[in-house]
Amino acid sequence: MPVHVIADTSAKLAGVRSVLERRHVVTSELLRGLNVQRSNVDALVVRADLRAIDGICALKQVLADLSRVEKRIFLVEDSAHLAISQAYALGATVVLAGPLHQARLLKEVANLMPGELSEEQGSAAAASSGEVALASMFTAVAGGTPIDIAATRNAGAKIAAAVEEHGLADWLKTVRRHHEGTYQHCLLVTGIAVDFGLSLGVPKADIERLYSSAMFHDVGKAKIPLNVLDKPGRLDPEERALIETHPAAGYDILKETDGISPEILDAVRHHHEYLDGSGYPDALCAESICDLVRVLTISDIFAALIEERPYKATRSRAEAYDILSSMEGKLERPLLAAFKPVGLTR
Repeated sequence: MPVHVIADTSAKLAGVRSVLERRHVVTSELLRGLNVQRSNVDALVVRADLRAIDGICALKQVLADLSRVEKRIFLVEDSAHLAISQAYALGATVVLAGPLHQARLLKEVANLMPGELSEEQGSAAAASSGEVALASMFTAVAGGTPIDIAATRNAGAKIAAAVEEHGLADWLKTVRRHHEGTYQHCLLVTGIAVDFGLSLGVPKADIERLYSSAMFHDVGKAKIPLNVLDKPGRLDPEERALIETHPAAGYDILKETDGISPEILDAVRHHHEYLDGSGYPDALCAESICDLVRVLTISDIFAALIEERPYKATRSRAEAYDILSSMEGKLERPLLAAFKPVGLTR
């Protein structure tokens, strides 16, 4: 499989080439180096510092010449959201954050080979579309520019279609393989909420509300400092209190935005409320929490338990469901019972 590598230093270029040349035909170029003749390639691998403005400008020019290549893997050493957002803004289809990992890079390139993945290809495309939309949303909030509501909803619709066609297990596997951090969490919540809605047989309009609520539910985290949001360990009490501001922050971000319904606003603000009044930010009790929020809350907690983070153990689906079941008085029992096949077997 022909792969073209772009890097901003000779050392990075050599490192990526040494991994890929074991299994693929590799061409490469040094960013801001001599012009090269680019042959037909099936995938691009980019390893560059996305904080340098001149490097980004040079990379844009190179990528414009390679616009026909649909599969683009970006290796981002800085795992902060802004770096990942920048990669997706430049056209990444997959972003691998952190130090170069040989096995993972080879696996990603192999997964991008034409004709492979069959069912997973639909899920992988939907997951990439979802992460691009989430990255764009977080970047817009950080920069004080309008959120592209339509693009986010369109990405949610693609996720719903992928889950309906290929199933929840395929969605969970795809997202946990390719995506990280807050974006992984939002993608998991969206897929789980959609599958929960499908299992309940809710109307199409309610499925749309579910995936829209899930895509927007953590937008307030764009206001949380990255050193807290991306902290690789347990939060202290002050940091936890800061994290708990995100539902109200998300509500404030979206409340003046055209195209956001009152139901979505309610879900964004109240997805951490519990029936017994012990949740936040408004300590609502059962009669004040709508059905949409109850479904989203179960999906959100389940996703947080099964997602993969380097600083905590990943729970199995069975373990996660047992934890949900132990939250006596906080979650609706009939809904939890209905969620069981979603959590365990679907």
